[in-house]
Amino acid sequence: MRISDYQYADIIHRCFRCGYCKFPADWSDVTNCPAYARHRMESWSSGGRLWLIRAWVTGEIEWSPYLAEIVYACTACRNCVEKCPLPIADNIVNMVVAARSEMVERGLLPPAVRDVLTRVQQRGNPFGLPAKKRGEWAEDLRVEKFSGQDYLLYIGADGSYDSRAQQAATALVRLLEKAGVSFGILGKNEADDGNDVAFMGEEGLADYLMEQTIARFRELGVKQVITLSPHALYAFTAQYPRLGGDFQAYHYTQVLSGQLRTGALPTPQSGGLRVTYHDPCFLGRWSNEYKAPRKVLGAIGGLQLAEMERNRKSSLCCGGGSGNCYTDLLGGSEESPARIRIRQAAETGAGILATACPNCLVLLEDAVRAEGLDDKLDVRDICEVFCQASGIPL
Repeated sequence: MRISDYQYADIIHRCFRCGYCKFPADWSDVTNCPAYARHRMESWSSGGRLWLIRAWVTGEIEWSPYLAEIVYACTACRNCVEKCPLPIADNIVNMVVAARSEMVERGLLPPAVRDVLTRVQQRGNPFGLPAKKRGEWAEDLRVEKFSGQDYLLYIGADGSYDSRAQQAATALVRLLEKAGVSFGILGKNEADDGNDVAFMGEEGLADYLMEQTIARFRELGVKQVITLSPHALYAFTAQYPRLGGDFQAYHYTQVLSGQLRTGALPTPQSGGLRVTYHDPCFLGRWSNEYKAPRKVLGAIGGLQLAEMERNRKSSLCCGGGSGNCYTDLLGGSEESPARIRIRQAAETGAGILATACPNCLVLLEDAVRAEGLDDKLDVRDICEVFCQASGIPL
């Protein structure tokens, strides 16, 4: 749906820029909108962005590369939806995505966004790497291809192609095997889940990718899916049903917490690890899952969980959502969201920053290096923390 369509054109003016969208739950700061935290200009906040979009739609301002960058800098973290007191709250991100759809239709995209969408269209992944390489990460693991097992393990582009995220995917495989979970993967036959493409406003490509995946799942008889990425989880649970894709999807922390509850997955000892946890936006604010990751960490004997001041619904986004992990429109500064988040994690005194999203994992680890904290703070996926405590080699 385009922003000029009646549904959004009739309500976008109701944002009166109160500024609530920039705050966390405790009202302690005005920098919980990642784009605003990076630029500290009202036009980069949710309210300012909506006013600019409205002015563009009504013809009060012309499109410009600067306007397009502001619109695409939104990470769809949903902090604004949580904090907005108005009835339009649930549509804030929808209106931004609708504006992007209009820019896609008119061919008015920032070059970085255009390039990512082109790579997905041509190669099936945002990295632009050959599809045949998608399953290479698992070749040495000897993971079974899906052929009627209880679960399909959906890895996604990051876990398939990014060397750092591949380590998290490997750790997850080891834990599922340890718990005796019946699962298989698609390997090179896995397709992009379409979530980031949808949030970037390319509706036609997103629907094509989702329909392709739905057809493949149906052909194989997939009923239940475990995802490495919260972005894929949201796609399968909230976007696929619109196209007839009704599958039971779970984030891996939800499955592991269940295996811990039944005793199928043994509880390890940590030796006194002090860990802080970063809530991924698409697992927390989008999918309302805050307990399962903490249950998995909490099952590790001797582990001390040191929460950051901004956690759960007030978690500061790492800056990677809705394709920003690939376009990096919010990077290049000490005030990039990932670097701010690393400083918040360091304040807890933890030696490990755990997360449960490959996008967050990659961006936060890069931010640790940029902050010069390599010797003080390790960024790890929850799977990796659990494997380390369990003595499972990776």
